[in-house]
Amino acid sequence: MKLIRFIFLTFSLVLVLSAREQVTVNFSNLEITDFIKLVSKITNKNILINNKVNGTVDFVSSTPVYDDELLGILVSVLESKGFTLVQDGSLYQIVRSTEAAQNNVKVVKSGQRLYGSLMVTQAIAIKGENVDIVVAKIRYLISKTAKLTTMKESNTLLITDYPKNIETVKKVIKNINTNNQVIVKIIPIKFTETKKLQAKLIEISKSLFNQHIELDQVKIILDENTNSIIVVANKENVKIIESLVEKLDVKSNISNSVQIFNLKNSDAKAVLASLTEIISQQTYADPSLKPNISASNEINAIIAVGEPGVIKSIKYIIDELDIENYQVYVQARIININKKNTESLGVKYGFAAGEASSSGLYAMSANFGSSDLTTSASSAVLDYLGGIGAVANGLALGATLDFLETHGASETISSPSILCLNNKESSIYVGKTISISDGSTTGTAGLPTVSYKREDVGLTLKIKPRVSSFDKVTLEAEVILEDVTDDGIDGGVAVREPETSKQEVKTQVILRHGESIIIGGLVKNYESISKSKIPLLGDIPFIGEYLFSSTSTSDQQDNLIVILTPYVVDKSEKLSQLQKDLGVLATMQVEYDKNVFKKIKEKANLEGSDINNSESIKKNKDIIGVDKVDNILNEN
Repeated sequence: MKLIRFIFLTFSLVLVLSAREQVTVNFSNLEITDFIKLVSKITNKNILINNKVNGTVDFVSSTPVYDDELLGILVSVLESKGFTLVQDGSLYQIVRSTEAAQNNVKVVKSGQRLYGSLMVTQAIAIKGENVDIVVAKIRYLISKTAKLTTMKESNTLLITDYPKNIETVKKVIKNINTNNQVIVKIIPIKFTETKKLQAKLIEISKSLFNQHIELDQVKIILDENTNSIIVVANKENVKIIESLVEKLDVKSNISNSVQIFNLKNSDAKAVLASLTEIISQQTYADPSLKPNISASNEINAIIAVGEPGVIKSIKYIIDELDIENYQVYVQARIININKKNTESLGVKYGFAAGEASSSGLYAMSANFGSSDLTTSASSAVLDYLGGIGAVANGLALGATLDFLETHGASETISSPSILCLNNKESSIYVGKTISISDGSTTGTAGLPTVSYKREDVGLTLKIKPRVSSFDKVTLEAEVILEDVTDDGIDGGVAVREPETSKQEVKTQVILRHGESIIIGGLVKNYESISKSKIPLLGDIPFIGEYLFSSTSTSDQQDNLIVILTPYVVDKSEKLSQLQKDLGVLATMQVEYDKNVFKKIKEKANLEGSDINNSESIKKNKDIIGVDKVDNILNEN
């Protein structure tokens, strides 16, 4: 039956003589082996069947097909069964599809277009992309039995497959190569700062192009030598970057201005530090808006370069910083007050609190207050120096101290005045430098060599003010008083090391303008040896020394008192006025003392008496006895 069907099909073919013959083929449920024989006969090809191919095939054709297309139909039928047809010279043989590459498959020259239905081998060169990446992308386009390998050295892939599949792969690769063809473009920059433009383009490219897609990646490189931007990307992306550069590389409407701010009151270095800190904490959307500032110490000025709007802000800050700083004029009075003499003076004149402490001085000064003596002063002076109340208290305290010093109860060590800048420490030192040995060595001759060091001995006053308002100031005060108690010289020869003493006060106080504060508490105890004699009588040889002279030893105590009075100066032109007002105040103090001392004497019922003589008599009574002195006075 199969033979009859085969013969029927053979004679039912309609042959058309031309370059290619057309045949009309229709069959159903035809054994594949019979189909192979049919194709061999029609195409006049020798086909070797090395493997048994089982199965049947159905083919329905409504129009004639060319005879060479039957070979392609046969290949398709064999492929479905895991076989294929390969050519070996004039002979065709059926082999397993997976082994086709090992059976001398035809090798076609690279770049040549492929035709036909038989498997071939061709090398495809890859440009602009890694061959392994390309193979991973196109592998799904080849047949299941195709063979594909890569050669990294030449970036080439070698493929064995059917011509149609290979042609499809080549088209896709060509498309990939075209899209990812990287070019280098050098774009000169005419107006914009190249570095800033590069930063802008990099930021923009991150938004425009997907950085995770290799063919979209754009590299923007700065070439400072040619003032150019180098763009490495595919053609499309390079065009986009070129367009951006054209729009951005224009003359700026914002012209940076240079401004020099000459400072009148502040130090340029300090102002620069403040400005730098402020600018460093600012965020600028456009880095080009960030100003450049520097200081010129020679002319004490700030130099700013930047956009006018930013410069305007800097000017506002400088105006606020460059205000005239407060100055504080501090009057100090450092006094040693003898406790015994002060108490005696207080008892003598009926002062309830005649003692050397600060509280005692304030209490004593209440006796020296006289409001009617301050009203005659200029109202302008009183207002500037703190008002009538402050001046009255100051005059009363001054009179107290002057009274003590007049009567030998105190000694003014120093009255320094110092002008301080707000928040800046100022100091005064008055003294001398002495030599003190700090060791000795014995030389080769056995003679000692003494080395000396120099030490300052004197008065040091350090003041640091901090003004909180025009009428209130905080003073950080330090007073150091050093003295030589024993110079170590006997008979004009240095026989021992000098001995020195040191008294120090360090404190912080808050005072009002023109207000005085007494700082005390430094006490020095010592023995005082005094020799007294009655005038004339005490000079009689032998008798005068024993009968009319006396030597006594008493315990003494000195208190170191520091009085500080600050005056706040908000404008430098007021300093000269302050000096004038303080001069007026000094004149007032002299007049005030004169009148108050008179009232104090009257109050003590000593008017018309000689205070100094009374004190002398009392002192002589203490020394040589009351009866002896009274007898001498009665005789006179």
